[in-house]
Amino acid sequence: MRSRPASLLIRLAVPAAVLMLAACAPAPIYKAGAATVTAAPFQVAQSPEKFSSSEVIWGGRIVQVKVFADHSEIELLAYPLDASQRPKANDSGNGRFIAVMPGYVEPLDYPAGALMTVNGKLNGSRAGKVGEADYVFPLVSVAQSHVWTAEEMNKGRNNVHFGVGLGVGIR
Repeated sequence: MRSRPASLLIRLAVPAAVLMLAACAPAPIYKAGAATVTAAPFQVAQSPEKFSSSEVIWGGRIVQVKVFADHSEIELLAYPLDASQRPKANDSGNGRFIAVMPGYVEPLDYPAGALMTVNGKLNGSRAGKVGEADYVFPLVSVAQSHVWTAEEMNKGRNNVHFGVGLGVGIR
């Protein structure tokens, strides 16, 4: 039978540990407004007129960057976002979309394979191709964007691992 102090300690320690772990996760980078759409890009591509001028916060993996005279376009493979609005790249894709950025963006600042989150308004769609397949890309006029570093992607993640085995430390 447990003593009362030990039982009280356990009842206080568990909620405190949960709060400490939750406090480690970074806050969302963009504030979602009342008009922010939660639909995924593949859903918007099916009926873009239904979502016209809606605000979105989407993220994904950069596929390619195209630079034009007055704007740049970044094609992304969308992923669901975590509570900090980081793309969950180990999840299944949610379709593709094109982030339309005003002016020139340096393609080296948006490398293929990098993870990115954008905030902006839906501005129609465009037919295109993914390989040989026809595809409809929702267009997002970007107000804000963020390319995630490896350090930012790992921030707030649990570094505690449990397992059975033998470990060797080298100093």
